[in-house]
Formats: sequence, C-alpha cells, structure tokens
Amino acid sequence: MPIKLTSSLAGVTFANPLLNAAGVHCATPTELDEVLASAAGGVVTKSATLAPRDGNVRPRFQALPLGSINSMGLPNQGFDAYLAYACAHQQAATAPVILSLAGLSLADDLAMLRRVQESDFTGLVELNLSCPNVPGKPQVAYDFAAVTRVLDQAFQFFTKRLGIKLPPYLDLAQFDALAAILNRYPLAYVNAINSLGNGLVIDPLTERPVIRPKGGFGGIGGAYVKPTALANVRAWRQRLNPTIGIIGTGGVRTGTDVFEHLLCGADLVQVGTALATEGPAIFARLTRELTAVMATKGYQTLADFRGKLQVR
Repeated sequence: MPIKLTSSLAGVTFANPLLNAAGVHCATPTELDEVLASAAGGVVTKSATLAPRDGNVRPRFQALPLGSINSMGLPNQGFDAYLAYACAHQQAATAPVILSLAGLSLADDLAMLRRVQESDFTGLVELNLSCPNVPGKPQVAYDFAAVTRVLDQAFQFFTKRLGIKLPPYLDLAQFDALAAILNRYPLAYVNAINSLGNGLVIDPLTERPVIRPKGGFGGIGGAYVKPTALANVRAWRQRLNPTIGIIGTGGVRTGTDVFEHLLCGADLVQVGTALATEGPAIFARLTRELTAVMATKGYQTLADFRGKLQVR
C-alpha cells in the first residue's frame, strides 16, 4: 500500500505535515506564493502587527554552523495585508493558510482577533505569545498570569480556531503549571517552540557580536535547539487535552528530524532555519526523506507512529 503523509489539525486537512515557520519565507505575497507552490503541506504568514514594521537594525540574522541567530524585530507588512492574503487564498490555495498574529500589546492582540472574527477567514489563526526579539517587549508566554488574561479576553468573543505559539520551557514544573491553564480553553493547538531567546554569538576576529540589535542578543534556531524542541513537544503531548493539537518547530533539517517530532506527538512540523538557507525546495526533499524513513520502518500513515515514543 502507498505511504500517506496526510495530517489534520483542528479539522483542517494537510497533504503532508510540513509548513514554514512563521517569520521565514513568508513576509511578502511572493514568498507566501512560493511556499504554496512548493511541496509544503501548508503555509504560515509572517506574524503580523497591527501596523507595518521595518523591524530591527541590520545585521539581524546570521547563519551558524548548526543553526542561526536572529533578532528580526517582527518586520512585516501589517495585519491588513496578511488578513487579505489569507482570505483570498483560503479557497483557491492548494494548501491551507495559517494566519499568524503578534500584537505588541494585549489591546493589539484583541483588536486583530476581533477583525479576524468579523472577517470571512475560516482557517487556523495563530497568536504568537513568544517573540523574544522586540526591544522592551517581554515574552507574554513566560508570564502565566498574562497568558490567562489574553485567553480569558480572547475567548469571550473569538469562536474561530485559535492556536498559540509558545517559547521553549526548560522546567517540568512550568509545563505542569501552564498546561493546567491551557486546558481550560478551547485551543486548537500549541506551537512549540519559538527560538531559544537571547543567545549571544561572537565573532572572535572582530570581537563583536555577529548581529547588531539588542547588543547582539538574539533567538537561537536550527539544530542547536532540536533537543529542546522535541522535549517541549513531548511534554505538551503528555499534558494537554487530546483535543489540543501540537505543531512541532525547531531543528528540522532532515526527514528523520520530522519523524522525531511526529514521534513525540506533533500533528504538523514547521521548518525555519533550514528553509531560510535552502529555500522552498527543502519541502520536497523532506517529504521524500520522511517517506523513506516510514518505508524502512513499515509505517504507512503518520498515525502509525505519531506520539508513540518508546520509553526505556
């Protein structure tokens, strides 16, 4: 029998589990179109703020031997542009569009969610509570009382499918405490993880950080964060209600990496740093490699192994 890579999240079906990570190859309509035209199962828009932003000063991204460091500062074309794109492509697109939002305040988040609620967009919406690279703006998701305020107020009026993007957590007690909060809400999914915030990479020749914003502090991505990403996916799958899906993000360079995210319980898998360096052609390679891994193991569907990590 042929191997099937189809997956679903909150009632939305994807031809395969692969998407771009918000922030990578998704800032312009051209980039979004290129992901949709690739072998990706879907596309995520750049996390939108209410008004367009230029983002942080350059250089703000640097590829590294095992990943990347960035302090982009949410450069984007503004909420109106991405909502219009999502609405225009939700029926015509060959793959689903996820609309990502990242307000600079609770008021901004709620304003954008109200606009989505009133719009014709019926797809998945992702609220990014974990951007580590906007100067002076702490990550909401590390403040559990703030997370509660956001979700309390959002679900007073928002009835469409809402997921949240989360930062990496490093203590099991954090997973326990936040899961107790998240399980109270009709969330569609959580996305784990955003970049590992506020790393520092130095060029020993110039004796300077390799990026300029925030004195060189930036989010670490790529293979450096894969173990942390897998741990977060696994920890959430063990604690969240089964109705809350999971998108795994972090360290995906090969089909085996995709397989491991799925094995830990991810429903979909996003690609960030490797997409930035390889381009949208990476999705065809990853689907081939994932299919080969499944064939070797005798798996015919993702459900055959999803969430079935064997513990010694």
